[in-house]
Amino acid sequence: MGVRPPADDTTDEEPDALAFGIAALDAHLDAATFPATAGELTDQLGDPAVPYDAAGNEIRLSEALRETDRERFETEQELLNALHPVFERHRERASSSIVAQLRGLLPF
Repeated sequence: MGVRPPADDTTDEEPDALAFGIAALDAHLDAATFPATAGELTDQLGDPAVPYDAAGNEIRLSEALRETDRERFETEQELLNALHPVFERHRERASSSIVAQLRGLLPF
């Protein structure tokens, strides 16, 4: 997933999208080889922190992989399919917290 960052009137350039979830993880997957175990993936990728929402909340790849309850991934697509519900659960929990709800009410 991704969302456009807030508008910045100081530049005429088109803003980049903020990537989170599997879109953010995809940027790291060039260094991965498949099939791979969860441990091999964290070794290959360096256990990056992956943002799971537009607010920048993050989860370590190793933790997300543990939450899939899978040890081996045959393809990149299989990995992304397994991780998508993990990122969604974390995003939903973060957006339903009291702090997130209050932050959403504020104009800044």
